[in-house]
Amino acid sequence: MTFAKKALTLTTLAALGFGASASAGPNLNGAGASFPAPLYQRWFADLAKAKDIQVNYQSVGSGAGVRQFIAGTVDFGATDEPIKASDAAKVKRGVVQFPATGGTIAIAYNKPGCSLKLTQKQVADIFLGTIRDWKELKCAPGKISVAHRSDGSGTTFSFTNSLSAFSPAWKSKVGEGKSVNWPVGVGGKGNEGVAGLLTNTPGSIGYISRAFVKGSLQSAAVQNKAGNFVKPDLKGGTAALNSIKLDADLAGEDPNPAGAQAYPITTLTWILAYKTGNGSKAGAIRDAFLYILSPKPQGLADDLGYVPLREGILKSAKAAVAKIGS
Repeated sequence: MTFAKKALTLTTLAALGFGASASAGPNLNGAGASFPAPLYQRWFADLAKAKDIQVNYQSVGSGAGVRQFIAGTVDFGATDEPIKASDAAKVKRGVVQFPATGGTIAIAYNKPGCSLKLTQKQVADIFLGTIRDWKELKCAPGKISVAHRSDGSGTTFSFTNSLSAFSPAWKSKVGEGKSVNWPVGVGGKGNEGVAGLLTNTPGSIGYISRAFVKGSLQSAAVQNKAGNFVKPDLKGGTAALNSIKLDADLAGEDPNPAGAQAYPITTLTWILAYKTGNGSKAGAIRDAFLYILSPKPQGLADDLGYVPLREGILKSAKAAVAKIGS
């Protein structure tokens, strides 16, 4: 199965019956994280109907999204890792960064008849290649095939950041980043590509957004800092997000939250907008982002495999959108 870059184009919108003609409303272009792409695509389709604002979002990965944002070839970028200060300094128009949704990173696997409960050490050891056979995880014996991202990825940053918190061996041998030197496994591009590898490879395991765990794939329960085994669902994700404190740039992370019900691999995902230089599109950009932060779109998050923003984080995100100028 081939997984192309996901894009919500005007043609797609028309074919699905979403939105108006290409000339009716403003057209915005964005690119970046594949992690939230299914939710963004739904939001932008609904936005076209509700506000007559057309958005073309390219799911190219966080690394590519940040590069396009710095280059100024898009109206906004998207990333699962907050933009670095050194990168933000390259954007002469100024950066407005805000979280759009939260999500859990599932340890997804294709092993029928196996119900995985993984300790934090086991998660790290699988991706270090020191656990190689399913029998070591109390499943039917067989070789474990590991899948990971091949492209620069905010999902990879969040996942490896948690692995570094879980395992001193991982931190010293591999560390964290959008791209790392994987000790074992094969790579797929985007969450879509990794999900495809897992679906087509019995006996495989990898990390993907919960939204991509479908069909033959299952999610492992992972032991959290409190010692409880937790699934990557709304309850576990919400408990984890509640522990994240945002800084002045609305960046924040907790790679191993302490809450008793917290799923330990949970992240926010951010949109990057320009503070100035938006011209006549400024109003449409603000309207689009305030729409996705409103109750109905946020209410769709759980149904599509994400964690809605709440209270302080949501209020801060809306305040940031107001800073987007012309």
